[in-house]
Amino acid sequence: MSGKPWRLTRAAEASLVDIALWTIETFGPRQAEAYEADLIERCAAIARDEAPWQSCSKVIDPRLPEDLRFTRCGEHLIVFVDEPDRVIIVDFLHGRRDLPARLTDRLRRGD
Repeated sequence: MSGKPWRLTRAAEASLVDIALWTIETFGPRQAEAYEADLIERCAAIARDEAPWQSCSKVIDPRLPEDLRFTRCGEHLIVFVDEPDRVIIVDFLHGRRDLPARLTDRLRRGD
């Protein structure tokens, strides 16, 4: 099953690069490649509707849009919007960040 097409926002692309660079510095290139592959595979699973998800407005902050969702992959949350014809990966956020503030900032900037 191939699922819907999916794409990363500019913010998500930048976060993926930052995650890779930090992981290379901390754990080495092999681990960085493996972790990035896990994140990308989880994005594909989201598009195939095979990843468990939760509503950001119900779990993180009720002021967030109801269609904003997240799933966990390793230490990160993959934040996304599931549209009828595609999935938009909004960002990859570390689970220990101030999630309401980070998500509100991302949505306000429109990355």
